[in-house]
Amino acid sequence: MNFNKRARICIVLFCIILSLVGCNNKTKESENTKNEETTKVYATSFENYMEQPEINYSTFLEPKKIKAIYVSGWIAGSSKYMDKLIEIANTTEINAMVIDVKNDEGLLTFKADVPLAKEIGATDNVGIRDINELMYKLKENNIFPIARIVVFKDPLLPEKRPDLAIKNKDGSIFRAKKTAWVNPYNKESWEYIIDIAKEAARVGFKEIQFDYIRFDTSAGMSSVDLGPLAEEKSKTEIIAEFTEYAAKELKPLGVFVSADVFGTIITSKIDADLIGQDYVEMARHLDYICPMIYPSHYADGSFGIKYPDLQPYETILAALKASNEKLSQLPEEERPIVRPWLQDFTANWIDHYQVYGEKQVREQIQATYDAGLEEWLLWSPSNIYSVGALEPENN
Repeated sequence: MNFNKRARICIVLFCIILSLVGCNNKTKESENTKNEETTKVYATSFENYMEQPEINYSTFLEPKKIKAIYVSGWIAGSSKYMDKLIEIANTTEINAMVIDVKNDEGLLTFKADVPLAKEIGATDNVGIRDINELMYKLKENNIFPIARIVVFKDPLLPEKRPDLAIKNKDGSIFRAKKTAWVNPYNKESWEYIIDIAKEAARVGFKEIQFDYIRFDTSAGMSSVDLGPLAEEKSKTEIIAEFTEYAAKELKPLGVFVSADVFGTIITSKIDADLIGQDYVEMARHLDYICPMIYPSHYADGSFGIKYPDLQPYETILAALKASNEKLSQLPEEERPIVRPWLQDFTANWIDHYQVYGEKQVREQIQATYDAGLEEWLLWSPSNIYSVGALEPENN
């Protein structure tokens, strides 16, 4: 074969190789583009979620102030109802939602990858079918997502794992109004809660809010067996220890940690010791502490107010002034932000109540501001809110 012929063959082969490489690169470019588009829509890891550029969540850190509504898992999983709540956020001052991740029934609201939850059936019937789609929708509408995780009230886990339950002295499961509770002294149960919280953080929740981070209050608790550790540590000590543990486990993931507490523990040591919530000791480990200071939950005569439910402004103002005074025991750098739960429901089960609507809700919000605070949460178990109480979006 002469030189010219060999040269022509080499050139042809070279061109073929270039063509194949080019096609392969285009295929990879196409796959990369597809993957990038998918990553923008669905978060599958901490890194992907936090690096998505469409919305900069850092605007929520400072000076953005959270004003949130509670949303159950079933409502969050319904496009029809969720879109109505998103519309409230888009037209009013609401900029965040506290969404059930583990609810009062011990059920998880989405298919979280938590082995124990799967084992006990806690993910068998979820309300949120596509958690990634929900999280993207919240991001798209600039709504800050907070995960509500019910901790020690859990009708499901103790029944499936009696070794984790609060027990009677005869070894049987203790039930308050037919509901079992997890024993806070059993630290294996802590791991379960933190695994759920980490999964919530993984899918994109920016704050983990613990509820029922306490002991049951029913009369039968006076005769239960809480195990040997209860001989060494008080209820308030073990709950504070769990709070510290949770914060250390979760804060490195880039999420805030908050906790709901009874409003009455601010001023009543009896209540604090009964349920295990020491306001100051819990506060020192948290980014936010959320006292549930619903006027309807205070006894007649509290703060010198004859019927607290009938005077929401005065009740909220007094409770938050007491909170400010209590937390002044902590150095300023150790104090969490106080973000109270306010009442947007009617407590028709008490003797002296009124129907709550926009006037009563706005009075509570104003009392929060007058106490020197800037953030608040609205609780409505029905997820129906007094929209007229809320300022328009631009205010």
